[in-house]
Amino acid sequence: MTEDPSKRVALRIVVGDQEREVTFDELCLSNNLAQEALVRLLIKKNLFKPEELGQAIEQVRRERYRNPGDPTK
Repeated sequence: MTEDPSKRVALRIVVGDQEREVTFDELCLSNNLAQEALVRLLIKKNLFKPEELGQAIEQVRRERYRNPGDPTK
């Protein structure tokens, strides 16, 4: 029987005598929610525009996910 990947434990949090297991799905969702809240707050405070975020995301994507066989990058 194969383990459900969404139930795999990413980390264990121990506070006092309480232990809580956090799955990869929970960790991913938590990170996603925190990131979205942060982006909304930064835009609301006019620290950058949504278009600038889109451009920065595209730049990071090009840098991280470049084709290894492409000599121009």
